[in-house]
Amino acid sequence: MHTLLLRLAGPLQSWGSGSKFDSRLTERTPTKSGVLSLAAAALGYKRDDPIDKLQRLKFAARVDQPGKIIKDFHTAHTSRDKRLSFISDRYYLSDAIFLAGLEGPRELLNTIEKALQNPVFPTFLGRRSCPPSVPLVLGIREQPLMAALLNAPWEASERYRRNQPKGVWLEIVRDAEPGEPGVFEMRDFPITFSQSHRQHVFRNVISDVRAVEIKNELSRAYTGSEVFDAIATKHDPFDELEADYVSVQD
Repeated sequence: MHTLLLRLAGPLQSWGSGSKFDSRLTERTPTKSGVLSLAAAALGYKRDDPIDKLQRLKFAARVDQPGKIIKDFHTAHTSRDKRLSFISDRYYLSDAIFLAGLEGPRELLNTIEKALQNPVFPTFLGRRSCPPSVPLVLGIREQPLMAALLNAPWEASERYRRNQPKGVWLEIVRDAEPGEPGVFEMRDFPITFSQSHRQHVFRNVISDVRAVEIKNELSRAYTGSEVFDAIATKHDPFDELEADYVSVQD
């Protein structure tokens, strides 16, 4: 099989899986429905177009830089009466970077790759106010999904790497295999993106928080023992005592 790798990064991302109305939450990792809708927009799919080809793709996301959840306060007015307002809380991931993979037939992945490089409709990271930064497309790997994610370089920013320890574990959230233990459910498998009757069902998901170990050569972070060693090296009180003893003898 082949895997198309995508770098999902931008000032803001928001990956909803079930919240509606006044509180629009975000998952901490990209959703399958969100990434498939990204591909569908690039391909020029209309809302009511069938998405069976996209549904067959396997999906996984690696957390290269988790970011932080922030809340935005929204006030909207109706077109009929400006005096009526609706208040909602919308949550986003700020400063996050993910490596997402879609596994499937090479021909379909080629089509999606070209479309993402020249999209028919604007692409966004879960919500229209969240455009992706470049590069979005990292190319197709002649590897299964997990192998591609395990072998891909770390995409975190240099600033983030400097503040992390010398050894970093990356989480991978992926589609679970049939009968696999330790799964949890997410309601983010799309049936249709239709505006009038949008439908999503549950899918089984696996999360491995220690999927990939990274050696962080840019780390400037101290471990507890390193802090103690640094303090001990800078100041030794016995040196001063010895110096005073010598001066008295002289």
